Amino acid sequence: MSDTNTLYDEDFFAWTRHQAKALRAASRSLTNQPLDWKHLAEEIEDLGKSDRRELGSQIRRIIHHLVKLQRSPASDPRTDWEVSIRDARAEVRALLKDSPSLKRQVPRLIIEQTGDALELAILDLRKFGELDPADLGTLRQTCYTVEQVLGDWLPGPPARGD
Repeated sequence: MSDTNTLYDEDFFAWTRHQAKALRAASRSLTNQPLDWKHLAEEIEDLGKSDRRELGSQIRRIIHHLVKLQRSPASDPRTDWEVSIRDARAEVRALLKDSPSLKRQVPRLIIEQTGDALELAILDLRKFGELDPADLGTLRQTCYTVEQVLGDWLPGPPARGD
């Protein structure tokens, strides 16, 4: 087989199969299998980063829809937003089950993702004429707890104006 660096660059799928075979052989006994340690370590590290990115993405989706539930007077999309929140929470539970060490990053990810989620919600509210410009400052100060984001909490409908 071609050298591992070339294989990595030319056929990633073949490289993963080759590396998996070499790892399996190495796990049974000492071996001289040619492992591409540099790329293997990078790919394994990237898999962990991918899980963290996915967790952040789901948290952003939850916050985005929580804000719309709190601020939008519209009634029809509320059920869809609630379903989206429940789905994202299920995805988060699955991620945390597979990678429990990510749990300690949740508070930081909520802080990191809140700004983008708020801006997405602001764009949506503005698009449908549901944003009072006077509320923009307060809206951008919105923050949620871990329990609000990942628990069962859902905000009630916004208070109606006079």
